[in-house]
Amino acid sequence: MSTAEPSALSGSLVLDAEALYRELLRGVRGLRTDGTRLAGIASGGAWLAERLHQELGLAGAPGVLSSVLHRDDFAQRGLSAGTQTLLPFDVNGADVLVLDDVLYTGRTLRAVLNELFDYGRPASVRLAVLVDRGGRELPVQADFAAARVSLPAAQSLALARDGGGRFHLRLEGG
Repeated sequence: MSTAEPSALSGSLVLDAEALYRELLRGVRGLRTDGTRLAGIASGGAWLAERLHQELGLAGAPGVLSSVLHRDDFAQRGLSAGTQTLLPFDVNGADVLVLDDVLYTGRTLRAVLNELFDYGRPASVRLAVLVDRGGRELPVQADFAAARVSLPAAQSLALARDGGGRFHLRLEGG
């Protein structure tokens, strides 16, 4: 796992998303068992789950988890036209590895866990993330993080992918 800080001279943060993805792949290999099912948080986590699922040669399809219906800011955000939850496996008794691009306050993860439990009761749920940026408001942590960074609250970090499926991280705000 790597730790990065914004450069004091340039005010910029340089993270190689593809290198972090390779580190995430290594971490996921260490976390999963034969029965582990992957489920990515829409949208960045779902992209990660899709690529990891393919590169690990897993059968079936990975799941996608949406936080929309369980967000604590639903009144302000409303129902988006974004991705809906799709779990192509039985959640009951499953070992579920949830994937996300950036872990920040923990509120999206709380909403996603509520969504997951709407579909059944897994035997276990673990979390692997590309980047943990700190700033937690809820008592949650990743079982694996490819990198940890410190960012001011006014900045956000988001995963993007190009037409060829390569990952990039965008730093916005601040």
